[in-house]
Amino acid sequence: MNYGFVKVAAAVPSVKVGDVEYNTRQISKMIAQADDAGVSLLVFPELSVTGYTCQDLFRQQLLVENAETALMLLLQEVRKLDVVSVIGVPVSVGGVLVNCAAVVQKGRILSLVPKTYLPNYGEFYEKRWFASAADITTATLRYAGHKVTVSPEPQLFTLSDGTVFGVELCEDVWSPAPPSTSLSLLGADIIVNLSATDELIGKHDYLCSLLSQQSARTLSAYVYASSGYGESSQDAVYSGNAMVYENGTCLAKGKRFQLTPQLVTAQVDVDRLRQERRNNTTFATAARALHEVMKAQNVSVLRYDCQPADNEHTFVLERTVNRHPFIPSSGDMQAACDEILNIQVMGLARRVDHTHSRHLVIGISGGLDSTLALLVAVKAFDALSLQRSGVIGVTMPGFGTTSRTYNNAIGLMKALGVTIKEISIADAVKQHFSDIGHNPEIKDVTYENSQARERTQILMDLANEVGGLVVGTGDLSELALGWATYNGDHMSMYGVNSGVPKTLIQFLVRHVAEQLGGEGGRILQDIISTPISPELIPADENGNIKQKTEDLVGPYELHDFFLYYFLRFGFSPSKIFVLAKKAFLDNGEQADTADDGAADNQKRTVKGAELGGTYDEATIKKWLKVFVRRFFGQQFKRSCLPDGPKVGSVSLSPRADWRMPSDAEAHIWLMEVDAL
Repeated sequence: MNYGFVKVAAAVPSVKVGDVEYNTRQISKMIAQADDAGVSLLVFPELSVTGYTCQDLFRQQLLVENAETALMLLLQEVRKLDVVSVIGVPVSVGGVLVNCAAVVQKGRILSLVPKTYLPNYGEFYEKRWFASAADITTATLRYAGHKVTVSPEPQLFTLSDGTVFGVELCEDVWSPAPPSTSLSLLGADIIVNLSATDELIGKHDYLCSLLSQQSARTLSAYVYASSGYGESSQDAVYSGNAMVYENGTCLAKGKRFQLTPQLVTAQVDVDRLRQERRNNTTFATAARALHEVMKAQNVSVLRYDCQPADNEHTFVLERTVNRHPFIPSSGDMQAACDEILNIQVMGLARRVDHTHSRHLVIGISGGLDSTLALLVAVKAFDALSLQRSGVIGVTMPGFGTTSRTYNNAIGLMKALGVTIKEISIADAVKQHFSDIGHNPEIKDVTYENSQARERTQILMDLANEVGGLVVGTGDLSELALGWATYNGDHMSMYGVNSGVPKTLIQFLVRHVAEQLGGEGGRILQDIISTPISPELIPADENGNIKQKTEDLVGPYELHDFFLYYFLRFGFSPSKIFVLAKKAFLDNGEQADTADDGAADNQKRTVKGAELGGTYDEATIKKWLKVFVRRFFGQQFKRSCLPDGPKVGSVSLSPRADWRMPSDAEAHIWLMEVDAL
């Protein structure tokens, strides 16, 4: 397993009904093709050796015997190949015929897995020819030159890298109690399904939904291969479905209704699946309950180990990696943005309602974060049927405030109809410098933090004056990096943006801009394109922002990427590095870019509201180290965060999702980054 990835494949070979020699030749070719491609686990359709639609020919002893002989010859042909293949074959067991999956590798059969649920309705008559796994007892027999076991007991197979998989056949997954549910609870990371699903209007969409839900429910990967061209079209048509799902997400899907063979491959992230299971306590509870039932019923699990590979393939990450994992991938982006905003609005509205407050106090800088907080506050007051004048926007010009951000702050507040207050912090901060003996010419951390804390003091005292709440503007990305002044902008009475990362904020603000239109919409668009800055250092000689956050701490799209995989799945820096290289070096469309002088060789653009950075390996490694160092070093700020709504699957709230000692050492993580 390379960085937790296992390459799997679903094969749809050419088939001739009843021609076992032809069918096994086609299967052999596809096994060789998969092995060359570095596939570890390969699944074929149901009854792929004979063809699924043999019907009463399954009662012919000659067909059953020739299927066994053909499989034996196939094993000889693939004896030097590492890939584990799962092939459909009819097997005579104790006087009955069983629809089986033969798990084979390197010329040997590990086991035969019988089908449990036999459809006997509509166009299906499987009970006419086959017995169910429930109808047999565990038996050892000589088959295709090997001593093998056929059993109704659960069977698990372990690849040489430790990945565990289980097998079910077609109707099994359509049943109310799929075997894959038990197999996953018993430890199977991957489920393979040998199927023969015919096509009906609307059936394919239902099938995709079924497989997606089953892989999500079992927190597993699901590899599905179904019969295709060549099966009898007497009363049904088989289109050749080949699909791979991972925890509800489709990683790969073949084309239906093809006249030629298909091999659909995907890299499954087993580490990710296992992390999901560790975090999901319900999964563990269900697994324990299953073990207790099996113990009471004296049911055991049959386990088989696959042989290690003789030929190692160079690992290349093939799957697509989303460079902006926090941004909803839903096709309806408008609906996704509305949902996120509604979560924020609902949280703030409930806090206002509970405290009987009729005023909200927000520091408005003309930047992205305070803009989103103001938009949420206005929507919350609208929802509560309160006058927008109760929202008090406070602009607090300081030493680094530029005319662009100041004018945007004032213009936005006017467009939204909130109460505007302007309170300069310059004189108060100068007095503070004098009180503590700080030289204002030394523009260090004291120079910057004094301004942030003065602003917070103004907001807090003003809230006391009007009997209101201070709405925090800091976002999830800033919390991860600790990019906030302790007891300054770090503190509020309710932090509406605490669950929203920086990369997502741009999309949310643009969404509102398109809804708002007019002058307000124009201002929001300009805020989106303004460089991110705390504006604590005086502007340059042309009055432009001199202190750019991403020059100092790194690109937010990189840090958000690191944060997502570090927190959501607990990935190591080495794996995050591999994913980041795939995402930012060679993945996705690149818009036209121009160097804007940002950090290192970073190139950025805003295409709509999309970020479009490209980074070399050295840059990714540099900022990954910064992320690790800052994430560990700034935990003390997160340990005393104000309340704020959780928006996505990643949260840094010390009360809900992330509990970490402020004194934790980052040593082993930094060592791994250095070793990249």
